[in-house]
Amino acid sequence: MPIFERLKKLCDDRKISINELEKALGYSKNTLYRLKTQTPGADKLQKIADYFNVSTDYLLGRTDVKTLPDDDIETLAAHHEGEDWTEEELEEIERFKEFVRMKRKDHPKKGE
Repeated sequence: MPIFERLKKLCDDRKISINELEKALGYSKNTLYRLKTQTPGADKLQKIADYFNVSTDYLLGRTDVKTLPDDDIETLAAHHEGEDWTEEELEEIERFKEFVRMKRKDHPKKGE
């Protein structure tokens, strides 16, 4: 599915229009409609992904998995092979978990 179609579906799921999304992201009118024929830059793609709490790979059609489930985030460190985690690595994991929680709070899924 092309980027624009995925974007349109995400907007439909949130019950917002493409124009409303453009305003929310600070883009000028018709900016996102150009995604029908153009590939967005990394910064624009990331901004859209962050808004919907999906991966850029999902937007690009590389995967149909939108995000990691909460259980996967909580057990991320449990699957580390090799040496023990350093204190710095554990702190980074905690920061990442908090970042994901905040993103989900800022952009809840339909029905939340």
